[in-house]
Parts: sequence; C-alpha cells; structure tokens
Amino acid sequence: MTQQAEAAVRPNVRVVLFGLMIAMMLAMLDNMIVSTALPRIVGEFGGVDHFTWVVTAYVLGTTVSTPIWGKLGDLYGRKAVFLTSVVVFLVGSALCGMSGSSVFGGVEDGMIELIAFRAVQGLGAGGLMVGVMAIIGDLVPPRERGRYQGMIAGIMAIAMVAGPLVGGFITDHLSWRWAFYVNLPLGGLALLVLATTMHLPKYRTEHKIDWLGAGLLSIGITAIVLITTWGGNEYDWVSPQILGLAALALVALVAFGFVERRAAEPILPLGLFANRNFALISVIGFLLGFAMFGAMNFLPMFQQTVQGASATNSGLLLLPLMFGMLVVSLVVGRAITKTGRYRAFPIIGGVVMTVGLGLLARLDVDTSKTESSLYMIVLGVGMGFLMQTSMLIAQNSVEQKDLGAASGAATFFRSIGGSFGISLFGAIFANRLADSAAGAAFSGGGGEGRGMDLEKLKDLTGPMRQVVLGALADGISHVFLWAVFFTAAVPVLAWFIKEVPLRTANEPAPTATPEDEAEVALGKAPVA
Repeated sequence: MTQQAEAAVRPNVRVVLFGLMIAMMLAMLDNMIVSTALPRIVGEFGGVDHFTWVVTAYVLGTTVSTPIWGKLGDLYGRKAVFLTSVVVFLVGSALCGMSGSSVFGGVEDGMIELIAFRAVQGLGAGGLMVGVMAIIGDLVPPRERGRYQGMIAGIMAIAMVAGPLVGGFITDHLSWRWAFYVNLPLGGLALLVLATTMHLPKYRTEHKIDWLGAGLLSIGITAIVLITTWGGNEYDWVSPQILGLAALALVALVAFGFVERRAAEPILPLGLFANRNFALISVIGFLLGFAMFGAMNFLPMFQQTVQGASATNSGLLLLPLMFGMLVVSLVVGRAITKTGRYRAFPIIGGVVMTVGLGLLARLDVDTSKTESSLYMIVLGVGMGFLMQTSMLIAQNSVEQKDLGAASGAATFFRSIGGSFGISLFGAIFANRLADSAAGAAFSGGGGEGRGMDLEKLKDLTGPMRQVVLGALADGISHVFLWAVFFTAAVPVLAWFIKEVPLRTANEPAPTATPEDEAEVALGKAPVA
C-alpha cells in the first residue's frame, strides 16, 4: 500500500473502529453476562437438564446465520447488511428480557420462550461477528490487519471481563432480565456511530443468495446439535429419534454439497477448501470453538457452587483468564504487523491452551481460588495466541472478492464447534451429575420444575454438603478433561500451516495463474 493510500485508509479505520468495537462487545458481552446469570435463571424457571440450551440456542443461531450474513455482505455491500444484523440482535435481546413475564403468559413456559428468543438473538449476533472482521478486511490490508484484529480480540477479552462483572451485579442487585436489556443502549449507540461514520462502497450483483444451500446447511447442523444434546440423555443412542436425526443430518449435508457445487454464489464456497491453509485453519477454528465455548460456560458454575462465590464475585474470578487473553492478543497482533510472520502463534496457542484445560481438569472441592486463577491465566494466554491469528490466516488465503465468505466460514466453524461443544459438554456434565446420588438429589431428582437451586445448596451442612460439592466439582472437571482431547489436535494441525506472505494492499491474492493457484492450494507458496 502506498503512503498516500495508507493515509486515506487509517483515519476512516480509526473512526469506524470505535463503532465496530461496540458491536463486537455486544455479541461477546451478552454471552458472558448470561453465563453468570444462568444459575439464577435456571433456579427460577427450572430444568437443569435444559440449561445449556439457553447458550446452545444462541450459538446455534449464530452458527447457521454466519455464512448467510457473510455472503449477503459480499453481494449487497456490508454497511446495510451489518446494521440490519444489529437491529435483529437488539430485537432478540428485548424479547429475551421479557421471557416468562406476564407479556407472554407467565413463568410456566419461561424457559422455552427464553431458548426461542436466544435463537433470534443469535441470528443477529452472527452478522455482528462476521461483519466486524469483514469490514476491517475491506479497510485494512492483511499485513496491517494483525494490529487491528488484535485490538478487536482485546475488546473481546474486555467484554469477557465486563460481562461476568455486569452480569453478576445485575443478578445480585437487579434482575437477570437486565442481562438482556443492557444491550439496548449499547446497541443504539453502535447504530448511531456506524450509520454516521462508516462509509463503505454500495454495490449489488445480479446473483441471488443461495437460500437452498443455506437451508440445507441449517437443517444438517441443527440435526447434529440435537443428536449431541439428546443422545444418551433424552433418548437412547439407538432410539428412532436419534437415528432419524442422524439420517436427516446425513441427507441434508450431502445435498448441501451437491447444491454448493452448482450454485452461482454458494453460501459456503467449497473451492475455498482447496487452499491448504484455509482448510487447516477451519478445522482449528472448529476445535477452538468446541473447547473454548463448551468448557468456559462451566467456570462460573464452579465458582458459584463449589467455591461459594456470589454472581458478582464469580465475574471477578474470571479476570485472570481475560487478562491473559487481552495482553497476549495485543502483543501477537503487533508482532504480526511488524514481522509479517504468524505460523508459530497457533502452534504455541494450541499447546498452551491444552495445558490450561488440563490444569482445569484437576479442579475439585479443595481447589483454592488462587490455584484456579493460575490455571485460568494459562488458558487465557493460549486463547490469546489463537483468536485473531485464525481469522487473519483465513482472510489471507482468499481473494478480496471472497473476503466475506471466508470471514463467514472462519466464524462459522468456530461457532459450530461451540454449538457442538456446549451440547456435548452439557450432556457429559448432566450424565455425570445424574450418576451421583448426591448430584441427582441436588438437581431436584426427576420431577417437574427440576432446577439447580443455589439456595438449597446453602442450606446443606456438614458431610452432605461436601458430598454434593464433590459431585458438582467432579462433573465440571470431567468437562475440562474431555476438552483436552480436542485442543490437543490444534498444535498438530497448526504445524502443517504454510507461512504465505501477508499482502500489503487490499488487492487480489497473488494467484493470477493456475500454476500459482495450485502452489497456494498445495501449500508451496514462498515463506515470508
């Protein structure tokens, strides 16, 4: 990029970045607020066996909508598409806050309503996540992108800190409903800033969105998530329901593959996976989301139940994890911008994250808050090496015209990993807890309105209390142990990433000839 062009871009980036940071904070802040308020929500509505669906519905909505938002931005311009996603997110937030209220008929169906509205909220969040990264990709060349994406990753870390703190304060002093209402003023500010300061090219192609492909993908992914959620819990693994879902997923995904090969504008261009780096980083993103979203939702539960922290204090206890992620994200982003090198970071991040989860798998009733904080720092450092690096590699692997699709695909695989992780780890936790007599008694047995009643735990004393806490700690540590098996594959896969030079301008990737395209696809491009 010439100095003149760079000077023209930077002021716009600085102005727009503020609005983008607010939008990204919306998506991240909400999930972290809800994770802290979740024990109180479950206590009010009941249904400990369904509590993970409050998170799963949000992540699933994000997952199925992400490729659609990304492709819509490629086809019709990103500004209007992005602002629309903000509006959808805010509507979903308002509806979530009204779940189980007199507006919809009372508490009886509150959990069902909340899960449904969380899915709506997730649909909007998918546009927020992919839109932020794609807009930065429009404004900033890959070589400069590390610094800006490092800042976005830093905002994500701050949101993860602020979320539990705000969520804890709201839960302790107001109502869990304000965990959703708090999004409304923030979202209004983001809309105002972006509508007035973000100036992106408006364009529209004659192609139509691949709605058939989007529908088939959504059906297939939803069926798989239902399998991981219900299998061995609601239904036997060989029951007609689970086998039927497996058949539905297989048919939908096979049909999706055929449709995408023939679509003029595929929702998820399969040709992108011919690029070795893109294929590898997609799998790494899936594993990262699987472990990160799946396991992290259980930290506030451990802190509030086993360690006896209040909702507010459980947010404070997450500070070490977020601090590690924030510092490393900023350092890695600047290092990539300065040196142009990135291959080592996902390898290091995978190793460190695996070690962190392995340490968290040792949590028990005797684990001190200091000890668990040290474990969380290690996990946060590993996440910091991986978060923005995975998106940067995905975007650098494609041409500018496919930037939205690539950003959407990278976000999609991380989100679908999160969907599977939350579902699978929720089932693992529920089954482990149900296998314990003390755990089953604490969760209310098998009757209607089954809930995780924290007040009931406070009433327990002596040996019985220790037995119940032991059952909870065992179930939660078991989740972290399973997460280790998934993150252990990350550094192995990252080892095979080729360090293709980061472009210094927003121009087509250097793959003008078939020979060059083959080199990039085979990972033979020269090392920077």
